[in-house]
Amino acid sequence: MNDRQTLPPQHQDIPHGSEEQMEPPPIYINAHYRAAGKLEGKVAIISGADSGIGRAVAVHFAEEGCDIVLLYLDRHEDARHTQAEIEKRGRQVLLLAGDVADAGYCRRIIDETIARWGHIDILVNNAGEQHPQPELEDISEAQWEQTFRTNIFAMFQLTKVALPYLKQGASIINTTSITAYKGNAMLLDYSSTKGAVTTFTRSLALNLAKRGIRVNAVAPGPIWTPLIASTFPAKKVATFGSETPMQRPGQPAEVAPAFVYLASNDASYVSGQVLHVNGGSVVNG
Repeated sequence: MNDRQTLPPQHQDIPHGSEEQMEPPPIYINAHYRAAGKLEGKVAIISGADSGIGRAVAVHFAEEGCDIVLLYLDRHEDARHTQAEIEKRGRQVLLLAGDVADAGYCRRIIDETIARWGHIDILVNNAGEQHPQPELEDISEAQWEQTFRTNIFAMFQLTKVALPYLKQGASIINTTSITAYKGNAMLLDYSSTKGAVTTFTRSLALNLAKRGIRVNAVAPGPIWTPLIASTFPAKKVATFGSETPMQRPGQPAEVAPAFVYLASNDASYVSGQVLHVNGGSVVNG
């Protein structure tokens, strides 16, 4: 295994991590990105949008003319930073803090979105958590259930309440992972949920095709997000992404354009698919 150093060793003792404390800070939009109004006039709900991949997706969507419902758990500072970036691009943003595994919170999200804009065009199910453990015996039942509640139960809850407001041409995009295809010895519960997300995506795409609603997913490889700095030990962080053919971790800005494509009319004939943004690893299935 390649153990070349890719990042400064670091670890955050903060649940879910904070983007403000990462070194180097993640890149959530590249200077060379050129918007083309692909999402003009649309409204997108994005879970886990305060930092990492979710922040990058929110900012890219705003660049493309989309208003954003920014969902996050409790990292208020990161969420306000993302809000400022969206507003700087001339778009409106609604911040809603809470747990997407809570059905009541999901209902409030939809109610407030419809009250504000009257329509929902894009749903991005991106919220997730992971808790590395060396052995299966080290995973408690509580941890196993919590990971499933956040990573897949929440996806079910939010999609279910949003569906009555999604019309023909709407797009649902789920964040899965390369671990759904390759597995991960340290992330047994997380990898299992991502396998569920992939199958949920494919099945829901078949179910909703008759309504004209597309459902796709993005499967990132190792991406430099707060989740990495807060869940892995410093030694592991130091070589994060070195096992990819590109021998480095990806940036959130390198993942977000895949979401833009799937959300836009450019992907009008694409449903039930997974885009792999992983630094060159070939995965099948």
